[in-house]
Amino acid sequence: MITELGHFALILAFLVACVQAVVPMIGAHKRWPGWIAVAEPAATAQFLLVALSFAALMHAFIVSDFSLRVVVQNSHSAKPLLYKISGVWGNHEGSMLLWVLILALFGAMAAWFGGNLPPSLRARVLAVQAAVGVAFFAFILFTSNPFLRMAVPPFDGQDLNPLLQDPGLAFHPPFLYLGYVGLSICFSFAVAALIEGRVDAAWGRWVRPWTLLSWVFLTIGIALGSWWAYYELGWGGFWFWDPVENASFMPWLLAAALLHSAIVVEKREALKSWTILLAILAFGFSLIGTFIVRSGVLTSVHAFATDPARGVFILAILVIFTGGALTLFAARAGEMQAKGVFGVVSRESALVINNILLAVACFVVFTGTLWPLVAEMLFDRKLSVGAPFFDMAFTPFMVALGILLPLGSVLSWKRGKVGRALRQMAPALGLAVALAGLVWAMQTGRTLLGPVGVFLGVWLVAGAVTDLLGRIGRSRDWRRLARLPRADWGKAVAHSGMGVTMLGIAGLMAWQEEDIRVAQPGEPYAVGAYELELQGVTRVRGPNYFSDMGEVSLRRDGVEIAHLYPEKRTYPVAKMPTTEAAIDNGFLRDVYVVVGDAQANGGWTMRVYVKPLANWIWGGAILMAIGGALSLSDRRFRVAAGAKKTAPARGVPAE
Repeated sequence: MITELGHFALILAFLVACVQAVVPMIGAHKRWPGWIAVAEPAATAQFLLVALSFAALMHAFIVSDFSLRVVVQNSHSAKPLLYKISGVWGNHEGSMLLWVLILALFGAMAAWFGGNLPPSLRARVLAVQAAVGVAFFAFILFTSNPFLRMAVPPFDGQDLNPLLQDPGLAFHPPFLYLGYVGLSICFSFAVAALIEGRVDAAWGRWVRPWTLLSWVFLTIGIALGSWWAYYELGWGGFWFWDPVENASFMPWLLAAALLHSAIVVEKREALKSWTILLAILAFGFSLIGTFIVRSGVLTSVHAFATDPARGVFILAILVIFTGGALTLFAARAGEMQAKGVFGVVSRESALVINNILLAVACFVVFTGTLWPLVAEMLFDRKLSVGAPFFDMAFTPFMVALGILLPLGSVLSWKRGKVGRALRQMAPALGLAVALAGLVWAMQTGRTLLGPVGVFLGVWLVAGAVTDLLGRIGRSRDWRRLARLPRADWGKAVAHSGMGVTMLGIAGLMAWQEEDIRVAQPGEPYAVGAYELELQGVTRVRGPNYFSDMGEVSLRRDGVEIAHLYPEKRTYPVAKMPTTEAAIDNGFLRDVYVVVGDAQANGGWTMRVYVKPLANWIWGGAILMAIGGALSLSDRRFRVAAGAKKTAPARGVPAE
C-alpha cells in the first residue's frame, strides 16, 4: 500500500510540475495576478508529493520489500540499516528520484524565501524550474521507474555494491546532488532574467546566495568522495581524474566563477551577459555529468547505468534546456549592456581574470574527459587520457589563480593601484617566499612541486589574513574584526581553505613514500622513519561479509605508536571483494597500510604509504565550505532585512 502511494504521489508531482511550468509563465506574460499566484502553492505541493514518494521508496528499502525490483537489485536483508537507507540512492532509479526531490526542494525554497522578488520574475523562475522538473519526471516515469514490481518476489535481494557500503559513500551523493541540482535554480534565474530582459544589481543579489549554497554543497560532496576514494579503494590516492570525478568537478569550477562574477553584477552592474552565460553553463555541465554517469558512453567505477536509451533521453534534456537557454541568450545578450566602467587595474579586472582561469580550467577538464570518446567516434582510435595530461594541463591555471587571489582581494573597485596592493601584501609575500625557500633547502635534489605548493598555500592563507587586518585600518582596533561583515570573514576563510588544500596536495604528491612487499608475520621492516610488523591475519565475520583482518604494529624510534587493522573483505551475496585500509592519521602525515592476498610462503602482500599533509587536503575543503557558509549566513540576513524594510526591488530594464 505504501509503495502504491509513493508511485501515485510521483505521478501527481509530474502533473503539478506541468501546471507550474505553464500557468505562471503565461500569467507573468499577460500580467494576470491570479495565474502568477499559482506558482508558489504549486512549488510547495510538488515538493511535498515528491518527498512522499521518496519516503515510500525509503520505507521499501528499510523493510526489505523485495516485491520492488530496485530493492531486489540493490539491497539484502542482512545489510546494516545505514546501508539499507543509502541503498535508496545507491542505484540509478533511486538516485534519480533523489535528483527530482532536490530539484523540487530548491523550487519550493525559491517560493518560500523569494518574497522580496518581483512577482513576475519569481513566477518565471518557478516556471522554468518546474519545466526542468517535468523533463526529469518524464525520464523517471518512462525509463527509470523505481516502483516497478517483481512478478515473483525472491526471498532475498542481490545486495548493494560493496564499494558503496561505506559511511563516506552513504553521505557523498546527497551532498553532491544538492550542489548539482542546486545550480538549476541559478539556471532558472538566468532564463527568467533573459525572458524579462532585466539584469541589474538586485538580480545579482538574488542569484548569489543560491550559487553560494550550491557551491558549498558541491565542495562538501566532492571532498567526501575524495576522502572515500582515499581510504576505501586501497590505492592511497585522493583523485584519479575519473570521468565521474570530473563530472562533479567541472560544475564546481563554473559555480566558483559564477559566484565571483555575480559579485561584479551586484557591486558594479558589469559582466551581466557573462554572468548569465555562466549560470546556464554551470547547470549545463551538471546535466553533462548526469549524462556521463548514466549513459555508458564512458567507463567508470562510479557509473550508475549503461543503458544507451536512458543516455539518449538525458542527452535530449541537455540539448533542449542548455541549447534553448543559449539560443535565448544569443537573442537577448545584446540588450544586457554593462553600466559599470572599470579600469584595467581594478578588482573587477581581477575577477574577470579569475573567471577566465576557472572557465578555461573547466574546458581543459572537459576536453580531457571526452576526448577518448571523440577520438573513437571520429578517428576510430582508442585513447586513454589519464592523470599526467590533467596534471600538466590543469595545474598552471590553478597556480595562476592562487597567485592572483590575494592581490585581487585588496585591489580597489573601478580603479586600483598595483603598487599599493603589493605594498599591502608585502609581509604575506615575504613569508611565503621565505618558507618556500626553506623547504627547497631542506629537500635538496627533489622536485619543485613541494616548494611551489608551500609558496601558494602560505601566500593564500597569509594574504587572506593580511586582507582582514587591512580592514581594521591603521588604528589596529581589534574589536573591529568582530564587527566585520560575515561575508568578509567567509571570503578569508574560503581563500585560506583553498591555500591549505593546495599545500596538502603538493606535499602529498611531492614527498610521499611507498613500499610494496610480501610481509612475513613477526618480521619487522622499515618504511621511511617508521617500522612496521605484521603480527598476524585473522578470519573474521561481519554482518554481510567475511574479512581477512591483519594486525600491524607501527613503531617509530622503537616505540609503538599505533596498532592498525587493515582488512580485505569478501561479500558473498555480491561476490565482490573490497579493501579496507588502516590509517594512522596525524596532523603532518598519514601512515597508510593495506593487506592483500595470502602467499604460498606464508606471507601476505602488504602496501604501506607514508603520506605527508594528506589530511590538509580535506581540512582545506572543510575550511572552504565553512567560509561559504559564513558568507551565506551574512547574505541571507541582509537580504531578509532588506525585504522587511523596503518594498521589493524593481529591476531596471537593461536596454
